[in-house]
Amino acid sequence: MEEMKNRVYGVVGIKSIMANWNADFTGNPKTTSDGKIFGSDKAFKFPIKKMWEAEGKKVLYVKSYKNEKDNIQAKNLSERFNKLFDVDLKSIKKKEEVFQKLFSAIDVLNFGATFAEGNNNISITGAVQVGQGYNKYDNTNVEIIDILSPFRNSKQDDANNSTIGSKIVSDEAHYMYPFSVNPQNYNIYKEVLGQFASYTKEAYESFKKGCLVAATAYNTNSKMGCENEFAIFVECKEGSKLYLANLDQYIRFEKNRDGKDIIDITELSKILKTHKDEIESVEVYYNKYAIEMKGMEDSYIEKYLF
Repeated sequence: MEEMKNRVYGVVGIKSIMANWNADFTGNPKTTSDGKIFGSDKAFKFPIKKMWEAEGKKVLYVKSYKNEKDNIQAKNLSERFNKLFDVDLKSIKKKEEVFQKLFSAIDVLNFGATFAEGNNNISITGAVQVGQGYNKYDNTNVEIIDILSPFRNSKQDDANNSTIGSKIVSDEAHYMYPFSVNPQNYNIYKEVLGQFASYTKEAYESFKKGCLVAATAYNTNSKMGCENEFAIFVECKEGSKLYLANLDQYIRFEKNRDGKDIIDITELSKILKTHKDEIESVEVYYNKYAIEMKGMEDSYIEKYLF
């Protein structure tokens, strides 16, 4: 497999219409202390992991279950490791073998891992780092939808009627997630473990595909209405000394008079233009049927999600 050597910076946009992209423990869309709606990096990674799992790739950090004496329960990390790699962790004597198996999982190769199981205390800083995705739409409202259950509450003796529940959604939100890809994060492992600890172009392409389709593909009840709507990938030249802060802060979302969605990357384009000698390519993906782009440069590689 070919090693990935170029660093990449970017932003992924996820639209949520009458859905709840990332709920807190009260069921409301997750917010900061001052009320700003955001989605966590865990919410971003989860659909990507489920997409990889559906494709038959090895994914370690997802929930799986076991049936123990008619008791269905979640596996712990050691049990998940043993099942995924068809091995008993306790029987592995060399830590190098544990590392090798961890790096063979696509989620670990991209996002890293914390693995404190058995006699192992392993921490791998992932090549891919994802920030928190802030909602860029100022007019988001939280809606509470009443739901009538077809069943009464059997725990209440005086309950004669069916119960009423609720579903909490945002009417419209547009999350922008910043990310970076730094293959050099694995250099410290390559020095002692060899080439299998390298970040590969195949791993990057798998991550990139997840950035473009995973949210759209993951259709659960609360995620129906969530979809990938935008992504930008800024690939640095090999050996480039360019280091960029989170790019989402330079992206604006607005609506025109007809209510069409506009993603404005004008400010970001100005910044990238000053570093054009350090940049290999800029790719912009968006839904051309729903999105109008502002601030695009002729040098950008323009692609469509749909």
